[in-house]
Amino acid sequence: MTMTPPTLNDIYAARERIAPHLLPSPLLKHPLLDQATGLSVWVKHENHNPTGAFKVRGGLNLVASLTPDERARGIVTASTGNHGQSIGLAARLHGVACTVFVPVGNNPEKNAAIRAYGATVEEVGKDFDEARECCEQRAAETGARYVHSANEPLLIAGVGTYGLEVFEHLPAVDVVLVAIGGGSGACGLITVRNALGAKTRIIGVGAANAPAVEQSWRGRERVVGESANTFAEGVATRVTFDLTFGILKQHLDDFILLTEEELAEGVRLALRATHNLAEGAGSASLAAAMKLRDQLQGQRVACVMSGGNLDHARLKWVLG
Repeated sequence: MTMTPPTLNDIYAARERIAPHLLPSPLLKHPLLDQATGLSVWVKHENHNPTGAFKVRGGLNLVASLTPDERARGIVTASTGNHGQSIGLAARLHGVACTVFVPVGNNPEKNAAIRAYGATVEEVGKDFDEARECCEQRAAETGARYVHSANEPLLIAGVGTYGLEVFEHLPAVDVVLVAIGGGSGACGLITVRNALGAKTRIIGVGAANAPAVEQSWRGRERVVGESANTFAEGVATRVTFDLTFGILKQHLDDFILLTEEELAEGVRLALRATHNLAEGAGSASLAAAMKLRDQLQGQRVACVMSGGNLDHARLKWVLG
């Protein structure tokens, strides 16, 4: 598997591949959000995609690019939800068998959604990283095409198509706030920004309870976290991944961590000010805009609402 970071041309090629299945997502102003934050904010609504998250772009691009041999062997992947739905949807569209490994006790609504796309779900391991290890073992045993959730240039090129849309619709954007779990979304944005020569600052957002990526980015060494105990599954990662981390380390402008209460307030803010249901990672960018509002005054800010797959129980907890 080649691990060369994708180029702008790869992202343009991805746009051609996914266009039959996907419309550009809205980039919207919400007056109540501007009022609440005191900023000029545009929201990139990746929560409006099929599967309700940005990752569908990567899955569609990768599965469309598989060789006939890879299609015949089927694909396996590990996910807590959005990536699994993305690969499941793309596999169904292209007639490829797909198994998704999720941790035991994973969000049952996300499991149901993955199954609804026709994928097989296997629940193993105490967290994402253990599920991923079981998945890698299965791929080694069966010869299935293992799809890593971050170390895949085709995934980054696919999700980079939303970066293209942001910079095409808002060329003068000063700052983009984006949640970082595996980092593919931020890496797509960075790839587009760098290739276009834009001066935009890209700021990553994570959870204080899952600080491994942020600590690795700030420090001299890549750390493995003890835990990732955050309700925002999309940023609940204890490890960094070679391909995405290399790009982030070199090109990400800043990184901010949010408490569980700040992340929960982000979900409430999304509901109140944009009338969108966002999951914890999906509204993390809005919560970050609120937290950074003093330093973002007078700038054009884009917030990536990366996903809207918040389950019923978690929503009750957030609103309670």
